[in-house]
Amino acid sequence: MADLKETESSAPTEVPVKEQVSDTKKTASRPKKATGQQTRAVRTRAAKSGKPVPSAEAVASATVRKARKIYSEKERAQKLGEVEKQTSRGESTKAAVKKAGISEQTYYQWKKAAGQAPQSDELKDLLRLEEENDRLKKLLADRLRKENADLRKKLGLG
Repeated sequence: MADLKETESSAPTEVPVKEQVSDTKKTASRPKKATGQQTRAVRTRAAKSGKPVPSAEAVASATVRKARKIYSEKERAQKLGEVEKQTSRGESTKAAVKKAGISEQTYYQWKKAAGQAPQSDELKDLLRLEEENDRLKKLLADRLRKENADLRKKLGLG
C-alpha cells in the first residue's frame, strides 16, 4: 500500500490532460474577424450628421401612406372655396387646409393652377377687345374723312 500512496502523491504534480485541452480551446474558440467589406455598415445621412437614427418601428409608421386621391376640377374648386371661406373668417390657412383634408402644398398648387386659367381668359378677352377697338377706330376715321371731304366740297374749299 505504501507503493500506491507514492504513486498517488506523484500524480498531482503532473498537469491533468483536461486542463491543458481547455487552455487550448480558449484560444482556439475565439471567432475570427470578418473582412472589412463584409462588416461595413451602410451610413445614412443621419449617421453622418451625428443625429440619432429613428427605430425601425418609427420609420415604418412614418412611411405608411394612404392611396393618392385624384380630385376632379369640381372637387378642387369646392375645396378651394372651403379654404377661402375659412380664411376670410379669420382662420389660419394651415388650419383651414387641414379641415379641408388636403395638404398646404396641394392647396397652393391648386390655387396657382386655378388663378392661371381666368387670367388667360381675361388676356384673350382683352386682346379681342383691343382688336375690336382698332377696327372701330378705323371705321370712325374713315367716316370722319368722308364727312370732312363732303363739307369741303360744299364750302368750296377743296
